[in-house]
Amino acid sequence: MANVHRNPPFRAEHLGSLLRPKDLLQKRAAFEAKELSRDDLTTIENESIDKIVKVQTDAGFRAISDGEYRRAVFWGTFFEELEGMTEIRNPPIEIFRPYVPDIAGFLEKGHKPGQSCVCTGKIKHKGKSTLVDQFEYLKTLVPEERWGDIKLTMIAPPWYHLRYKDGQAFPKEVYASDAEYFWDIAQAFRAELDILYAAGVRNVQIDDPNFAYFCSEKMLKGWAEDKSNTKTPDELLDSYIKCYNDSIENHKDKMHFGLHICRGNFMGSRHFSEGGYDRIAIKLFQTLNVSSYYLEYDTPRAGGFEPLLHLPAHKNVILGVITSKFPELEDKEKMKEQLFAAADSIAKGAGQTREQALDRMGVSPQCGFASHEEGNLLEWDDMKNKLALVRAIADDVWPGQA
Repeated sequence: MANVHRNPPFRAEHLGSLLRPKDLLQKRAAFEAKELSRDDLTTIENESIDKIVKVQTDAGFRAISDGEYRRAVFWGTFFEELEGMTEIRNPPIEIFRPYVPDIAGFLEKGHKPGQSCVCTGKIKHKGKSTLVDQFEYLKTLVPEERWGDIKLTMIAPPWYHLRYKDGQAFPKEVYASDAEYFWDIAQAFRAELDILYAAGVRNVQIDDPNFAYFCSEKMLKGWAEDKSNTKTPDELLDSYIKCYNDSIENHKDKMHFGLHICRGNFMGSRHFSEGGYDRIAIKLFQTLNVSSYYLEYDTPRAGGFEPLLHLPAHKNVILGVITSKFPELEDKEKMKEQLFAAADSIAKGAGQTREQALDRMGVSPQCGFASHEEGNLLEWDDMKNKLALVRAIADDVWPGQA
């Protein structure tokens, strides 16, 4: 049986994105308006990252990030920089599945996506990473022996697929099937990981709300009513898992891969979907080749802990019981009770004791504090209080452990 991967993940974790200082947001807006140079923007980014790294280390977090301060949104620009992928502004709404939760969320507010990315040719990595410079700067802020702890967040390999109607994700003259399209994405992802590994990256968190969308009854109903679909949701889920496994195949034994799943975390602290993990638990936990799962569990819309019965004995769960959406602080004792209840489900499924299950767990917020640069509905000190609470819970449940 495979070994349990530890340190990373750590007992106290956060999910990567952190609130941006107002000065950084103002300078980025000036840069976008061509009123500020790239060098000047980089200077304020560096200064802001210096401060947010200190916030994390002072709070006792080992898996530090740069807060995603060099990105406008959590998914960054990996796909936009691939050969064969094209960023489109104000895309026609007709190309989207209107029942996919984030698209439906826009439509309900009378909006449509202002930006997306589509395949227009054969997909290939160009040999230059969009992420490695973010990691290189972080290396200057922590001791060399901690470089492997640094958390780099990446977007899901099949990210630009579910949102599009059948046949709209790529031209049929370029790829004859989803399988061909996903294979080339996997090769591009491998090329990115080659560069990151050579730079010293050892801790990757892949962010993917789409997995949670397969738990949404509203989406599944819309899917069934859409006669243009040529695959069932289960068949598509299988395709996504294969794309993941192909993407990390060359690196999964020498890097830590964690999957973060939430139900949306957009401007104004909005979520997009609801539904427990029950529908996808067996495939998610038993066929996806990641070591750890960062799971949203801060509200009832994530369901109960029964799906954790299916977690194999060599995998970790970081339980996201603290909300990053609102400032009110959770009750520490109640959150510890949640951890123990989850541990009991994990233990029952794996034939272990509660203590053995807890050894494969940690605690975190359910998502980042600013998946979009504008951030959630809480202030700087609220975020620091949330991080301190996560650390305090971890210290109570796992005393003396990072």
